[in-house]
Amino acid sequence: MRLDGRRDLGHLSYCTNIHAGESWPQMQASLRAHVPAIKAAVCPDQPMGLGLRIAAEAAEALRDPLALEDLKALLVETGTYVFTINGFPYGAFHGTRVKQDVYAPDWSTPERLAYSNALADLLAALMPADLEMGSISTVPGTFKGWLDAQTGADRIAAIVDNLIAHTAHLVALEQRTGRWVTLALEPEPCCFLETIEETVRFFGESLFTAAAAARLGELTGLSDADALEALRRHLGVCYDVCHAAVEYEDLETGLQALETTGIPIFKLQLSSAIRIPGMDPGAARALAPFSEPVYLHQVIEQRAGALVRYTDLPDALAHAEAATGNEWRVHFHVPVFLADLEAFSTTQGFLKDVMARHCDNPIAPHLEVETYTWDVLPETYRTTSLSEAIARELDWVIGELTR
Repeated sequence: MRLDGRRDLGHLSYCTNIHAGESWPQMQASLRAHVPAIKAAVCPDQPMGLGLRIAAEAAEALRDPLALEDLKALLVETGTYVFTINGFPYGAFHGTRVKQDVYAPDWSTPERLAYSNALADLLAALMPADLEMGSISTVPGTFKGWLDAQTGADRIAAIVDNLIAHTAHLVALEQRTGRWVTLALEPEPCCFLETIEETVRFFGESLFTAAAAARLGELTGLSDADALEALRRHLGVCYDVCHAAVEYEDLETGLQALETTGIPIFKLQLSSAIRIPGMDPGAARALAPFSEPVYLHQVIEQRAGALVRYTDLPDALAHAEAATGNEWRVHFHVPVFLADLEAFSTTQGFLKDVMARHCDNPIAPHLEVETYTWDVLPETYRTTSLSEAIARELDWVIGELTR
């Protein structure tokens, strides 16, 4: 939905990656099952925006014009519109082990490029006529553990080449349809783009460069100047608040670094992480139910002014005794309306700071609540239906943004 306030606060949605299903029929069924109740609770009198998650299997099925028309009809039927797509998870995302496979295929592969091109085509076809820009969030290049000394440089070079090739696709798409679609790389702990500092360096050294512009010019026929402008127009970041909090990012420092480098934030994912101000045996025991086999839950410990990173929660818990007294932040998306989780807290305070900053000086045109971990959240915290929980999250965010 479009947010009204003291200024244009952009479009707000929730991400449908919280719903299981990789095929088009599964996607269609989940939208029918949940969206009407959410819309009725949150914005019954105006169109509701949707942040669609379209898996590769569904994207392929939606190449069929009849299937695409069915999706368009469903949007009309439910009073919703699409302004953003979550193009991060390519394949299975619920009910099976995902872990680091969520980054595969990564941006060094032709599969990721083809998938992202297909999503851009779908978004251009689904966007309302009066929507200026559509966004697609995506993996932050690759998983950092896949960058070894022998092949890491080649993988990064392939990532750059494919991002430029995707930009060429977006340029051609806009020329053909008049629709402006953007790609938002999403920094995440333990990934190639993990921090704002790393992201700024990558854009400055590899994407917003004369060499990248020259390559894009070869693919599109644009002049060097126009090609550089196109790179800046179509490539940017998705600022996930949970990820930034886990990384102990300073909000204003990070935003200033992105602005100074001219890197746009196309999408702001409103999300919250687990925070343990001081690790102790009780907190370790309380964390055990969150150590589940589906998703990767990176942990960053603040130890004597330094940051210690663990790829997954079981790795961190194995070192819990040595971490006594130190702060932990865990990449486990928890409902944004929760400030505390019994034995420990959340990073809701940082999320509130982000939203307050957005109200004063908007950060991004697209806002998306993303709490995809509902199915693996310990039952203690699943006290309502999924649709009710999503509506409560959206209501809480709207309250924070319109107070």
